[in-house]
Amino acid sequence: MTSVTAAPGGVDADAKSEAPPSRAGNPWGYILRKIGLFLLTLWAAVTVNFILPRLMPGTPADAALARLAQNGPVSEATKAAIEAQLGVPTGNLFEQYIQYLGQVVTLNFGVSYTFYPQTVSELVSTALPYTLVLVGLVTIVAFILGTLLGVLAAWKRGTWLDTLPTVGGAFMSAFPYFWTALLLLFFAGYVWRLFPTSGAYGPTATPAFTWDFFVDALYHAILPAVTILITSLGGWILGMRNTMIPTLGDDYVAFAEANGLKPRTVALRYAARNAILPNLTSFGLALGGVVGGSILVEQVFGYPGVGYLLFNAVTNQDYPLMQALFLMITLSVLVANFIVDILYGVLDPRTRR
Repeated sequence: MTSVTAAPGGVDADAKSEAPPSRAGNPWGYILRKIGLFLLTLWAAVTVNFILPRLMPGTPADAALARLAQNGPVSEATKAAIEAQLGVPTGNLFEQYIQYLGQVVTLNFGVSYTFYPQTVSELVSTALPYTLVLVGLVTIVAFILGTLLGVLAAWKRGTWLDTLPTVGGAFMSAFPYFWTALLLLFFAGYVWRLFPTSGAYGPTATPAFTWDFFVDALYHAILPAVTILITSLGGWILGMRNTMIPTLGDDYVAFAEANGLKPRTVALRYAARNAILPNLTSFGLALGGVVGGSILVEQVFGYPGVGYLLFNAVTNQDYPLMQALFLMITLSVLVANFIVDILYGVLDPRTRR
């Protein structure tokens, strides 16, 4: 007589093996859904970026014509020539929309009013590497360092290893970007003369892929980088510590400790892996805001990044440059959120349901 082995819950093993896999076990459907949502949101952002400037009164050439009119009357022929030179769109709204989509695909956003005759694409391609290297790398370093210090503070709660990072993090996060930047600029730049006070490289340096230029650019980026690191590190420490402390009381952490696992393994692979999800969301938003989140710091230090470029575009009513930068900021946020969604599915399979 053949015996039948029952699976837990009263379901036999054969029936359990024939059960269809759960959606949490198949990540491809989850990824495809996120890609579809990303493309839909991107299309909506591009469309809104097209509509908003056209809701403003006047045409993109009005600001240039207003400056020209200060010296005397402007003829219709001069007005038509300026509009053609600046690339003012023609045709009905639908034709302009199709033309705009073509410009987005080809990265052709016209000519900048502020930095004429340079094109918007040239200006952005020149400023973007400085912002990505400065703000992007510092944001990643601050996130990794702050998360590890938050894990240490939560694991060693009640000791000096908890008090020092938390008190220091709360103290640093209380200072705004511009105040810290001005403080470092005054003491380290003007009083002690340890670092340069403005620019991304020296007046005699030429941008090139050489070791001398890399060292010079790194030297000029120290003060802006330290400013961003000081003001952002405390938030990552406090956020990770506060989300990890409740996790340490869960049953699976106690079970892992009872099995004799090393404290580092329990802290990192069990407690921190689940507690990091809220911090990961904040990191995605911070990483998405890298392109436009450095306006004050770059303005204080005269650093020629995207934030400095955006400030000049808004100040001078440079609509083509503003439109391209706003679209870039939106795209960076969408890409960062998409990456965070994928990481969520990897770290917590329950989110794929």
